[in-house]
Amino acid sequence: MKILASILVGLVTLTHVGFLVLEMFFWNHPVGRKIFNMTPEISAASAALAANQGLYNGFLAAGLLWGLITSRYDVQIFFLACVIVAGVYGGLTAKMSIIYLQALPGVLALILVLLARRG
Repeated sequence: MKILASILVGLVTLTHVGFLVLEMFFWNHPVGRKIFNMTPEISAASAALAANQGLYNGFLAAGLLWGLITSRYDVQIFFLACVIVAGVYGGLTAKMSIIYLQALPGVLALILVLLARRG
């Protein structure tokens, strides 16, 4: 169970690194505009906000990585809870698919971490 939990936490971590890269470096680029379905004008006007959002995703990834490297369940639980809250909030306020892309993997990883912690 511990290995499966670590794998899922690792996947959530990589997802947030991917969000960081997209939001900080590819937002105002044809790749980012295609992924987020934006015009060049919209992506240019919102690039600073997206970079800020990407930085926050980087902090989530860093916290999860810290929890993985140190095998600290408390750190993993805290940052997975942050991922879930951010995913639910984003899904309710921005785009519903964020719940499935961010919150749901966070919930699954959290469940496995809690089960691994008990066993």
